[in-house]
Amino acid sequence: MASTDGLMPITRAFLSSYYDKYPFSPLSQDVSRLTDEIHSMAKNLQKDAPLTEGESSLVLEAESHPPHKVDENLWKNREQLEEILFLLESSNWPPALQWQSTTEDVELVSVLGRLGEKFRSTLKSLQTFQSKNSEFVFNTVMTYMPQDFRGTLIRQQRERSERNKQAEVDALINSGGSIRDRYALLWNQQMERRRQLAQLGSAKGVYKTLVKYLVGVPQVLLDFVQKINDDDGPMEEQRQRYGPPLYSLTKMVLNIRLFLSLLWRHFEAGKLSRRQITVLEEAVDIYTSEFQRFITFIRDVFANSPFFITAEEAGTLEARKSDEYKEVSVPAGKTHEVSLTVDAINSYIAWDFSLVQGRVDMDIGFSMEYTDPSGQKTQILPYRRYGADQGNFCTCLSGNYKLIWDNSYSTFFKKVLRYKVDCIPPVVEPELSSDQVDG
Repeated sequence: MASTDGLMPITRAFLSSYYDKYPFSPLSQDVSRLTDEIHSMAKNLQKDAPLTEGESSLVLEAESHPPHKVDENLWKNREQLEEILFLLESSNWPPALQWQSTTEDVELVSVLGRLGEKFRSTLKSLQTFQSKNSEFVFNTVMTYMPQDFRGTLIRQQRERSERNKQAEVDALINSGGSIRDRYALLWNQQMERRRQLAQLGSAKGVYKTLVKYLVGVPQVLLDFVQKINDDDGPMEEQRQRYGPPLYSLTKMVLNIRLFLSLLWRHFEAGKLSRRQITVLEEAVDIYTSEFQRFITFIRDVFANSPFFITAEEAGTLEARKSDEYKEVSVPAGKTHEVSLTVDAINSYIAWDFSLVQGRVDMDIGFSMEYTDPSGQKTQILPYRRYGADQGNFCTCLSGNYKLIWDNSYSTFFKKVLRYKVDCIPPVVEPELSSDQVDG
């Protein structure tokens, strides 16, 4: 049993500092470009015939915001990979393509074979990552458990639970459940694992019979497993740092699947253009390579992140973070404003702000305006977009000044802004005495 003496669960401030050492290199600009092109191609196919109920649902999903949670996005990508591989099975091709009656059809079949290999490789990488990460988290938690019957009971409980979950999946498949049905069940099971982890921390639910046996289990461990996945807990830092690139990849794979689904139903031999095939190939190449890069990156981040830190570390980080700085989430399409009343001219308005996300290409608009007593507004600082900025402005008029952080141009991402603003009164030089003047 590993010792937790003097330790406390990781905090959001700690993860913020830890993730600073692990910035994720921005996705290729081809991700957004090709997502738009694939989406446009799918839009054109929607004009050929009325959509089925399933196609309408898929269009809505492809045009909606992806889920907020990192692990939910990983499951969503895994679901889309399986759906695409299902479409790429020769038995599910349009009849005109199965006949391969033209040179173009033969060429397309060859392309589909290559794309299938890329998707299968990506799916395997994702499945391996999820399985190993789940085992890593559970085994790390168990190293802090007493190495006696208590740990054995919890391991046995988990093994029974996993067998039951697999039996549920098998029963669904045997009854003819769809891939979508299966992944809805898998996600519900993932949420159940989270609930059971929290129950271990509070000795409730499936662990209530172990209450009297949990005496001696480090309280810091119980606190960790109970709070780690709270909506505004430590993992929210992970979602804000690494969620945006993953959301973009989720949107990309959804649009690839949408295009293939519509193409298969409206397929006509010889109608698919060379340009469409090229865009599809490029999109699959970029998606699979960037998604595998993300998996490799996040695997290393997770593997190196500790569960516990000293109280001294936590205190230092919290003090550093709260050093008169404020943190606010600016939703997509919204602004955040700070008003300052300046009583004396030659006062200085100073600001220091940054975005806490890890993406280096993330920015937010910033400007400042002055409102005179009659209500007339004057722009003081012109609008510009920054990832971070520090500066000051010497006022020539007293009155109301408003600093504006603008995320209205974003239709997808919220921005988490960390800022400090102050109004510094003018420095008045002391008057010289007559002796000093004479001297």
